[in-house]
Amino acid sequence: MKIKDLCVNARQASRELASLPAATKNKALNEIAMALERRTPEILRENRDDVKEGKAAHLSGALMDRLMLDEDRIREMAWSLRSIASLPDPVGEIVEGWRLPNGMQIEKVRVPFGVLAVIFEARPNVTVDAAGLCLKTGNAVILRGGSDALHSIRMLTEVINGALAAAGLPAHAVSLVESRDRSHLKQLLQMSEYIDLVIPRGGESLKEYLVKNSKIPVIYAAGGNCHVFVDASADLDKALKIVLNAKCQRPGVCNAAETLLIHQDVAAEFVPLVAKELLKRKIKLHVDEESRRHIKGKADGVTAATEEDYATEYLDMEMAFRVVSGLDEAVEHITTYGTGHSEAILTRDLENSRAFAARVDAACVYINASTRFTDGGQFGMGAEIGISTQKLHARGPLGLRELTSVKYVITGDGQVRG
Repeated sequence: MKIKDLCVNARQASRELASLPAATKNKALNEIAMALERRTPEILRENRDDVKEGKAAHLSGALMDRLMLDEDRIREMAWSLRSIASLPDPVGEIVEGWRLPNGMQIEKVRVPFGVLAVIFEARPNVTVDAAGLCLKTGNAVILRGGSDALHSIRMLTEVINGALAAAGLPAHAVSLVESRDRSHLKQLLQMSEYIDLVIPRGGESLKEYLVKNSKIPVIYAAGGNCHVFVDASADLDKALKIVLNAKCQRPGVCNAAETLLIHQDVAAEFVPLVAKELLKRKIKLHVDEESRRHIKGKADGVTAATEEDYATEYLDMEMAFRVVSGLDEAVEHITTYGTGHSEAILTRDLENSRAFAARVDAACVYINASTRFTDGGQFGMGAEIGISTQKLHARGPLGLRELTSVKYVITGDGQVRG
């Protein structure tokens, strides 16, 4: 199908979706969840083709982890859809209201955007999250996934469309641009007459491409160069567990920690301890001179950190270290290299925790917890399309309310303006 035809059909579907009752949308979400479970073998068969091609292309282990599906991950997709269905419908919610002295009643009401284009990389699960959140909020969605996951994304979209047909929803509520040709993506980004909003889910290069080429407003859910700062007063046992979780649980995702900042007063004790555990887990370390002095012996997998290391979102089995003099230097480092995603301080100093939270400019700031919690599902939002690292129109996890706009409904009784 031509790109323009895809957009025209999505716009028509969005008009039907906008006025659907919550019960109808929830039924469709549950239909999709059941279809995913029922057709798991077909989905996994297509995913195996993506994995095979990914191995042939020598994708990194972290990228392969994002690409790969199994029965548990498909169950998680189905769970997220049921979770979205269980949440209140934001469409039609009265955000606020007031009466003017002339008797007119003003209500600020949540409404769908209309048509969203979600552009993402090798993450098949985004297909389901984006479709579920857009359907619940009355938006039509056009998906354009990464070429590395095309087999999986195509099958997941087929499953979704079949379930939508069974539920009686518009056929073009969820559409897929199947082409791997980037010129088709560029054409999609010019369709401002039909598409209201573009949301990328990927790294900084994807974000920069879309911001540069799109004629449509973009909310970018992009890179996460995230930091953990171990303050002088930190509980080091808890700090070790948090750092290992933040880096090692899933290194290839945007909320994984990429740089560890250690207060100089605890460096001699904490650096050798955390370095040993990270190296044991095959994490390559890029360390400053002060950190290297505290790592005993000749350690394979330890190299000198460069300016580029501190600016890199590895999304892989790598991490940078830096010893800092205190809170001021830690905040300065994060301000210089961070991408405004998720930043953490580990401390027992209340004043420092408050100062860190106030001074660090990021979508999510953690005090004594792992950055890995930055996720719509973990926040109780059912799911999210991505983590917005900008400030307009939304910041942080892009859940249901973030996928709506507002309009003002004014009710009068013959009033005219004098």
